[in-house]
Amino acid sequence: MENKFEKLKISKELKRAIEDMGILEMFPIQLEAIPKILKGVDIIGQAQTGTGKTLAFAIPIVERVNPSEKSVQAIVITPTRELAVQVSNEIKKLSKYKKLNVLSVYGGVSIDKQAEALRRGVHVVVGTPGRIIDQINRGNLKLNKIKILVLDEADRMLDMGFIDDIRTILQDIPKDRQTLLFSATMPEIILNLAKDYMHNPEVIKVSEDELTVKDIKQFYCEVDYRSKIDALKNILTKQNIKSAIIFCNTKISVDKLVNALRKMHFKVDALHGNFSQARRNKVLSNFRQGKFNILVATDVAARGLDIKGVSHVINYNVPRDPKDYVHRIGRTGRAGKGGVAITLVTERDMEYFRSIEWLIDEKIPKMECLPKGHKIKKGSFQKRSPNRYALGNY
Repeated sequence: MENKFEKLKISKELKRAIEDMGILEMFPIQLEAIPKILKGVDIIGQAQTGTGKTLAFAIPIVERVNPSEKSVQAIVITPTRELAVQVSNEIKKLSKYKKLNVLSVYGGVSIDKQAEALRRGVHVVVGTPGRIIDQINRGNLKLNKIKILVLDEADRMLDMGFIDDIRTILQDIPKDRQTLLFSATMPEIILNLAKDYMHNPEVIKVSEDELTVKDIKQFYCEVDYRSKIDALKNILTKQNIKSAIIFCNTKISVDKLVNALRKMHFKVDALHGNFSQARRNKVLSNFRQGKFNILVATDVAARGLDIKGVSHVINYNVPRDPKDYVHRIGRTGRAGKGGVAITLVTERDMEYFRSIEWLIDEKIPKMECLPKGHKIKKGSFQKRSPNRYALGNY
């Protein structure tokens, strides 16, 4: 099949909306998944962030939902508020000529406004597990007419402890629905979920042998604790950085680093879990508009954010779960565009860093990022036995 959207067997209205979005060719996950989903097949899609998986399920949803039926016919469950907003915005763009009512439901904002929208009539709901259950329990959200269920970034929902919530939601959805499951990785519990709730699903794997996106150039810098800020300053000064996301492991580290970078006169802001939804939205809007070009964040920003044009991802702290590395660097190199990922690694971090290399099955090259003449202090850290990730026990 040709990889042009115009060749898909979909309505003229949907083709027109896709054309308005300026996208002409399908990515591999879209090329393989969309025709099968349009036929009603259950799908397990293994694809990384930035590979176009949202449109892979959003296009069939818009095509198959009937705007004349005043009921919720499709539901997309996501792990984060940011991803819920991103997915609902994409579905809204696709449905502009079909006039579907699309609603995102998530915590941190008024539950009453969401309830009022549901009472007025919604065709597609995109939301996080907790708020979806809230609206079900209040009698505002009825799922008895659902035709299509999507579990987006299922492994992330597992990591965040949502597995029981998902099972609770599934109890209210008709068993003859179509179920679509998308995940970057496929741990056993996800496969068991598919076995319990899907009908003879077809598995689609994109970049089967690669966990990281091809277009991302990955490097690491060897540093010690005291030299990290100097190394970061050197990177930000000498690399051709259009916009960057810097990841820290804790909220305190984010705040400290933002203060340090502001003293160096970098245009920078923070994003982490202590922020209200309104403040998160404001920070992300300012970042997208270019009011500042460096965002320092915890893993709350690692997945589910649609931020175009991020040229660099910098891991100021090495993530303790190697899967988080994959999610972090997926913020750059999106939609086939190139990007750079740089990780600052101390002697204490080395076992975690080797676990990342083991997971992605790739040797990450070293680059020099410290000022000339700076010597790294070594030998103060006692090595431990390999952690469970290095051994593959996760």
